[in-house]
Amino acid sequence: MPDLPTPKDAAEAALFSECWDAVLSYADLCTSGSTAANQLAREAFALGIREARAAEDSTARGAGRRSSRLPRIPLLLTAVRTTAAAWEAQGQGHKLDPDLRLWLNSGKAARYVGPPLSRPIALRGLRDMQEPDAALLWLAEVEALPLHAVIRRQGLDPLAAVEELNEVRGLFRDRCHRNHLDTPMDAECRSYVRLLDAVTRSPAADTPADLSRHLATCVECAEAAACLRLHGGGLPAALAQGVIGWGGLAYLERRRRAAEVRLGPGRPDTSDPEGAAQRAAASKARVRRNALLTAAVLVSGLALAVSMMPGGSGGDTLAKSGPTDSSPVAGPGSALPSAVPATSAAPSSSGPAPSADGTPSADGAGTASKPDPEPQGTSSSTAGAGGSETEAACEVRYDLVNQWPDGFQATVTVTTADALDSWRVAWSFRDGQRVDQMWDASLAQNGPRVTATAADYNRTVSANGTLTFGFLASWQKKNSAPYAFTLNGKTCTAS
Repeated sequence: MPDLPTPKDAAEAALFSECWDAVLSYADLCTSGSTAANQLAREAFALGIREARAAEDSTARGAGRRSSRLPRIPLLLTAVRTTAAAWEAQGQGHKLDPDLRLWLNSGKAARYVGPPLSRPIALRGLRDMQEPDAALLWLAEVEALPLHAVIRRQGLDPLAAVEELNEVRGLFRDRCHRNHLDTPMDAECRSYVRLLDAVTRSPAADTPADLSRHLATCVECAEAAACLRLHGGGLPAALAQGVIGWGGLAYLERRRRAAEVRLGPGRPDTSDPEGAAQRAAASKARVRRNALLTAAVLVSGLALAVSMMPGGSGGDTLAKSGPTDSSPVAGPGSALPSAVPATSAAPSSSGPAPSADGTPSADGAGTASKPDPEPQGTSSSTAGAGGSETEAACEVRYDLVNQWPDGFQATVTVTTADALDSWRVAWSFRDGQRVDQMWDASLAQNGPRVTATAADYNRTVSANGTLTFGFLASWQKKNSAPYAFTLNGKTCTAS
């Protein structure tokens, strides 16, 4: 256990035991090496304890009025960010990740410490909740703890835990909706407030085209949508990005993997015989969230990037512009710049890619990679402009936005010569990469072959138009660019 100022009472010792792993994990993302990570974590932990004491003293002086503050772990994570900002201001920025330094010196960082009404909706909504409710939401959604562990830590009734968690999600949505209404906004944003509230309440509701376009260009409304939409799996990303800020998605992925390691791959958890049905339901829900995570907070940044891509030049802008609020970040010790430009996708081929030894690559069963599973010969009447979907000429651009030691973020942009009423984009990986989360498309992966299918709101593409989507994936040893891209079964050329 790292050296830390001795806790003054048992409560602080318990706080250290519960939260140190999370604090060190985020500090590790923020720094350029393990020594700096430990130093940053120690200083941030001490700062967080001082802030907690000050809030308790303020509550006591206020004759029992509760001071608005974050629960333990997010409080300490924001202390890491605050301490990193102090390092940058004091000339110790060389210890920090280069991407974080860029972010700290941008207007994006100022939102988290500026006027309260300009701060992210998720941060304001979590602060407005009672601390036990906020802690329950954070532990279940961001830390990805199994429900039985959350029950023990929070002292909940096992039989009522699932219902209580659902109620807390609803409370968070209500607080975020109220904060969205209180946010200063222009007339266009104000005109969509009621519609946004209605659309995000129901999983079956379709997003109108004009609202979808607005969310693609308005950061504040896109953040609100991510917080208000409790279905679809985007709540963990909305919380992590809105409260932590820089590196939120990378932290979220680390905590998910840490929870899996603690439980053990494929091993059922039998440590708490009570509430087994609730734990099973929560586990299934967590798997669905990880598979369907749309990361709505990314919609604005991705759409703006696409709008900057006339003639394919926007891809370079995206690759060189540095990290966004919603982008994962390079891991500690990585020498990668703020964004790693990807090489163009390998030339398309109908056969499998060669492996390192020159033999055709194989899937997990030891057989050659399967062909594109998309249906062939779809009707030409659905394509528009007199062309068939399967005959649409297309160009694809693959951009590696960020990469860290065990994962990466990428975007795929496809230009189609013909109008489309629906689309499927498929490709193959060479090195065993696995896609974990995808936004602006639904995901399917069979061995090395990945298929992205249009979402309800972006199915149609005009002639000579573009479609784009992004994903997070894991990799080991090597991360070559994918190959054999197809659009609705038709081979695409690399741009």
